[in-house]
Amino acid sequence: MKRRDFLKLTAAGAAAAFIAEPSNSTGGPLPKRPLGKTGQKLSIIGFGGLVVVGMDQSDADKTVSEAIEKGVNYFDVAPSYGNGEAEEKLGAALVGKRDKVFLACKTGKRDAAGATRELERSLKRLRTDHFDLYQLHALTTLDEVEKALAPGGAVEALREAQKKGMIRYIGFSAHTVEAALAAIERFDFDTILFPINWVCEFQGNFGHQVVEKALSKRMGILAIKAMARGPWPRGAKREYPGCWYQPCSDPEEASLALRYTLSQPITAAVPPGDVRLFKMAMGIAQRFTKITPSEMQTLKERSKGIQPIFTYPSQQEVKK
Repeated sequence: MKRRDFLKLTAAGAAAAFIAEPSNSTGGPLPKRPLGKTGQKLSIIGFGGLVVVGMDQSDADKTVSEAIEKGVNYFDVAPSYGNGEAEEKLGAALVGKRDKVFLACKTGKRDAAGATRELERSLKRLRTDHFDLYQLHALTTLDEVEKALAPGGAVEALREAQKKGMIRYIGFSAHTVEAALAAIERFDFDTILFPINWVCEFQGNFGHQVVEKALSKRMGILAIKAMARGPWPRGAKREYPGCWYQPCSDPEEASLALRYTLSQPITAAVPPGDVRLFKMAMGIAQRFTKITPSEMQTLKERSKGIQPIFTYPSQQEVKK
């Protein structure tokens, strides 16, 4: 599929099974969509663990409870978020609520022994006996893919943990098209967590290749960086310290950006790791409507002159 055809189909409402939820102008519970071939249904907005980093536990508890009340059932975290703080606080906040959520975690290790240790530590921090989804975190190079999938690699440990009931589904996240395509080709992953972003697509030719490949394998597609603009301008005041990129903070632009991503054939998007942006995203998603062709054109025009944070063929990632 050519890029222009992909974008045309998206604007016209491609993959209607994913994006056919009725709009709710009054802002009801978040819609849910199927997660690939797993049989699970997730809220179209996920709760990223970075949101609770830096919060008092009482505030973290309140934020998690409010999210669940609004219909968020997809929670995603990693041991690297706040050097374990996100896991600790999210684990405490989910006490008594674990059965209400689909909990995803990750490992940054590429070897089996390291992945096993990280998995066991994360289970303890999050006060649970299993993860619904466990992912290889941030695959970037082909060498990392090779190491993780080789004998003695991390995937070996994940498959063993799956047999023991410690994890239900196996996925990965990636930050390059090259690594994502290689991983999809090499192993039958259940899900992929990947940047699906308007500027990256329009100015970086980045994203549609992976979506197309993942759909061909009936994978669940989870999106990150939906509300990213580009790198922080030099000397700019970083009002969102949890974001290494400049996020879309203007409500109108944020709505267009998130609706662009949610109009792709994906299951859910995880907003930036800032509670203000997370709450904004929930509000947008509660009133979600598919992006129109004219709105797509508006975004395309706005993207001109903005440096994408990811490109394909890959250039060096924008420095944090």
